[in-house]
Order: sequence, then structure tokens, then C-alpha cells
Amino acid sequence: MTDPRTDHLIDLALEEDAGLGDVTSRAIFRAGHRSRAFIAAGHNLVVCGLDVAAQVFARVDPALKVQLVARDGDRVKPGGVVLRVVGPTASLLTAERTVLNFIQRLSGIATLARKFADVAGPLGVRIVDTRKTTPGFRALEKYAVRCGGCYNHRSSLGEHVLIKDNHIAAAGSLARAVQKARAAAPHPAKIEVEAKTLAEVREAVRAGAEVILLDNMTPAQIRAAVATIAGAALIEVSGGVRFETLRDFALPGVDVISIGALTHSAPAADLSLTVLPTKSSRKR
Repeated sequence: MTDPRTDHLIDLALEEDAGLGDVTSRAIFRAGHRSRAFIAAGHNLVVCGLDVAAQVFARVDPALKVQLVARDGDRVKPGGVVLRVVGPTASLLTAERTVLNFIQRLSGIATLARKFADVAGPLGVRIVDTRKTTPGFRALEKYAVRCGGCYNHRSSLGEHVLIKDNHIAAAGSLARAVQKARAAAPHPAKIEVEAKTLAEVREAVRAGAEVILLDNMTPAQIRAAVATIAGAALIEVSGGVRFETLRDFALPGVDVISIGALTHSAPAADLSLTVLPTKSSRKR
């Protein structure tokens, strides 16, 4: 998952952490000092961001040689090695924190997504992310969601029409918002409408919405909405869905459940870099 945007993020991260150099590592290790190291998991996780990690090492020093032991999307057990690196010690240590920041964040998202996907898959419901992402990191974080087995909702405002409560309030009515969107949006764009009540669901159906988002409804309200829509539109559920309550909302007739927590609340995964002792340190 490397592209010009990722390159820019790596540059910003390295400037932030090592823009003035690494005074500690440069003071201790001469230019010719070399080390071997590995990155391993501290708990069960789904790893993600290994290509980015390799790119960070290369950006710090092309002399750092990386071997990817795992692939993005792999399940890794505690102690499992995901990456090995060898090269100049000072460069390796300069890159360490930036590398870990990327893969801990992305692996945390992938691991959480995998939990949701494992439950939702047999229920026939797709779990998708939202635009609640870290500014600048959206492409990487949505990639991590896919590595965990879930799916992406729109990646930007330009992908399809999603009429939310504030659009409706400013337009004057749900029907008017749909009418104006259909008249001006590109012809391939789907019209999705957020509905908070059964009355809004009925209005969205009459307006010809192709996707209806049931926002913050209870399971009982969702059942009633599914019956009202009766196959006339794809049904998305959003709001208040937690891992513990996922089965309560993955009801027959629901096609998609969108969960912002996949990206905005995923805990960082536990991965650490270990430098192997040099031969001289073993003798001492």
C-alpha cells in the first residue's frame, strides 16, 4: 500500500521524529556498526502495513535491508515474527519508532476489522467503515479495514450521494433533497438517504432512494423499516452498533452495517522491534 500520498506521510513522520537527526544513536554507534533486528507480535493480531514499514526503513537508509516474513492480512500469534531487518545500527534505530507507529496503527485497525468480519460473514451482512479516519491517513486506514476482511464505504464526498439530516434540513425536505441531488449528480451516482424515523423511511422509498441508511434505530425499528422498504432499496444500518451487539443489528434484510469505530477507535496493536546482540556484546 504505497503511493505518493503514503510517501508524503512517511516524509512528514520522519521529519517530525528525526528531522534534527538521532543524537543518541549517532553518538553511540559509528558509521560502520551494523545490527540485525526483527519485529514481532505481542498478542494475536492481523498484521498490516508491512510494505509501509519497509518503505520507511529504505527512506531512512537504503542500506537497511528488509525481509518481510508475513504478508498484510495474515493472522499472527504472540511472538510471531513479521519482519526482519539488517543494516547500519544508527539508521535502524532512527527508523524504529516511525515504523512501529505505522504498523501498530494499521494492524490495530485490521485486527478489529477481523473480529467484526468473523461474526458478520456467516450472517450475510457486510461491515463497512466510514469517513471517520485520521486526517491524511484515510487510504491507509481503509486499506487496513480491507486487510481485516471488512469493506469500505465511500472514501470521499465525491463517490456517491449520501443525503444526511443537515442536507434535508437545509433543503427543506427529504423529497426535495433527493429531487435536487438526482437532477445534478452524475448519472452513475447512487442516491443514499439517511432516515432516523419510519416516516422518513417511507418518504425515502417514495422519493426513489436506491440506498436507505437507518440511523440510530433500535433492532425493533430496523425490523419495521425492512418491512416498509420491502426490497425497494439496499439497507444500511449505522449508529450505536458495537461488537457486543452486532448480532442484534445484523437482521434479515439488512445488507450493510457501517461502523466508524473500525478506524476511529481501534486500539494500536502490540508489535515491537528487537535488536539482536552483536558478537562483541555476547563475549562481554
